[in-house]
Amino acid sequence: MVAFLIFIFGLMIGSFLNVVILRLKNNEKFIRGRSHCPKCKHQLKWYENIPLLSFIFLKAKCKYCKQKISLQYPLVELATGLLFLLAFLNVSPPLFKGGLGGLNIFYYFIILSFLIIIFVYDLKYYLILDKISIPAIIFVLLFKILNFPEFIIYYLLSACVISGFFLLQFLISKGKWIGGGDIRLGFLMGLILGWPMGLVGLFLSYVLGLIISLPLLIFKKKKMKSEVPFGTFLVAGTIITMFYGKQILEWYLNFYA
Repeated sequence: MVAFLIFIFGLMIGSFLNVVILRLKNNEKFIRGRSHCPKCKHQLKWYENIPLLSFIFLKAKCKYCKQKISLQYPLVELATGLLFLLAFLNVSPPLFKGGLGGLNIFYYFIILSFLIIIFVYDLKYYLILDKISIPAIIFVLLFKILNFPEFIIYYLLSACVISGFFLLQFLISKGKWIGGGDIRLGFLMGLILGWPMGLVGLFLSYVLGLIISLPLLIFKKKKMKSEVPFGTFLVAGTIITMFYGKQILEWYLNFYA
């Protein structure tokens, strides 16, 4: 029952994240005002804003202007619900355990929310916003200092190595290979994962990038000089490593043992 409620909670947060993404693009305040259709601006009634269900009942069209509703909305809601559920099922200690340790699940919910915004925004607009990545860095750093002060050096080491790797590419290419947002996202990635999990996440990000980009190049959907939203791969690599990094690293070491 609790798992089901966590999933529903994730759907609701996903709906909010869609609002954040839209209003970030339009420079609107995302914590004020009711949701509205991005096309005709008509304010939505509560029953037109139910995660997943409204998309189905409205047949993917705005009730007022009849414009199609982007698949982004149900996909982000569903992804957030599933990721929150995954966090609940995998993160230890349990949700209601006392002390700072009991905050772990909420830490994961907040981090996943930041990462989902970065993923979608970079995928759509090829941009990683400092107004999202920097607050995320501050939040993660404070949480690590409070919860794991004895290991903070490993988190900072991972953050500096990954962001330094991107900074080196930025300097060599004079900003042509990588953007400043990737440098800051690399720092966030390292803080979240620590050492050596940060390297696992970085490796997975490049593997995912290759898996997605290579078919696009082969079928000439993309060119070698085409811009790639690499932040989406960094986010995907980070999330996979958050939950399965230890298993992946153990498999890799045993494979070459």
